[in-house]
Amino acid sequence: MRTQAGIGRRAGALIAAAAAMGVAVAAIGAVAALPGQALAAQGVDGDADGGGLPPYTFDSAAQQVQGAASSADATPLKTGQTYRDRLKKDGKVYYRVDLDDKRNAYVSVVAVPKPGGKVDYGDGVKISMQDSSGTECGYQKVDFSSAEYTRPLAAYARRIVDADSSTCQRPGAYYVLVERESKATSSPDDWDLEIRYASEPALKKAGPTELPEVWASGTPAPPTGGPQKRQGGSGIHDATSLEQGEWRSDIRPGQTLFYRVPVDWGQQLFASAELGSSAAGDEYIGNALVLSLENPALGHVDKNTASYAGKPSTLALDALRPVAHENRTSYQDATSGMRFAGWYYVSATLSPAVAKEYGAGAVPLTLRVSLRGGAKAGPGYDGDPGPFTVTADDREAAANGATGARAAERNDAMRVVAVAGIGGGSALLLGLGAWTVVARRRAA
Repeated sequence: MRTQAGIGRRAGALIAAAAAMGVAVAAIGAVAALPGQALAAQGVDGDADGGGLPPYTFDSAAQQVQGAASSADATPLKTGQTYRDRLKKDGKVYYRVDLDDKRNAYVSVVAVPKPGGKVDYGDGVKISMQDSSGTECGYQKVDFSSAEYTRPLAAYARRIVDADSSTCQRPGAYYVLVERESKATSSPDDWDLEIRYASEPALKKAGPTELPEVWASGTPAPPTGGPQKRQGGSGIHDATSLEQGEWRSDIRPGQTLFYRVPVDWGQQLFASAELGSSAAGDEYIGNALVLSLENPALGHVDKNTASYAGKPSTLALDALRPVAHENRTSYQDATSGMRFAGWYYVSATLSPAVAKEYGAGAVPLTLRVSLRGGAKAGPGYDGDPGPFTVTADDREAAANGATGARAAERNDAMRVVAVAGIGGGSALLLGLGAWTVVARRRAA
């Protein structure tokens, strides 16, 4: 016969188990809320120092490394990992990647000079990949050109597996060389480096290798519906996701804003930017705005500049070919860069000279993005494409304006939720199971 005290004890055990589960759920909620709070504390959505410009947002998971002065001591890099380093004026550093003879390799560098520093026309960074004999496999160089003010620069080195080539095809150690070139009058400050290494699987069967002679190079009509507010990020890691449309941000002199757009196989990307008018004057400033495009491996694709005189000023990237595997056969960065599907990164930088004539306040910036063509099937990778694909989650992120940083943190939070949920649920089920066994034994 059950006693009132026994029933009370069993009820108490159940309540305790439920309470424990509630604590676990509350903890999960707290963990899930942390990413947004951390971002707010770090000033990702505003000024990081309370008055200056937000600094470049590095990947929080990046591993600190130190490049070597010699290839013999080169620092090893692992695929899928992000790294951070610093590069001195006119410095050269080596890193090492161990490659097989099946996958293409891309190592990118985002060089981040100190804001407000002095740079000259030819100042820039070159990144190249070499085999063990010193043969150069692939390189890219980017510089500030006519827009002579500091801003992040992105470029990549690559090793492509090609049965028709006799160089850089053997498996083994390859060396990535990062070189900085600066004029004598340029600022001596070190440049921060954000380094990424990505690999691309081979195709199951050989694809097309010739570029179509005829392609739609005309610019489509601009998006309709009016601009929607979507502020750009402060780095590649927290770039704001965009889909086709008209997007409004505020940009301050000396600031660089980052966006990303998912572009699938067969699609063409068109991007333009407009600086809004100012009532502060009409002084002419050449190369006041720089618009740059990088591909999913962070190789430089294209850039353009526009002047500003207090009136609306518009610039557009050149018309680009649809994303296709055969684009890589071209020697032009603007075509070769459109070689795979994935996130394409658009950055806009406003010259610090604008502050001298129009004040340090924000200038309205409208970014217009168009995508022509429907998504097509990929070239048929023999393995996981990694970042070189567009997923349903990517399209959702573009529609919602999520940043890359928040997407990654949300995934981390969901993993914590899954682990804690399984653990908490298991504990509750075990408690209920034990209570049932005890009750049955007592009844017997």
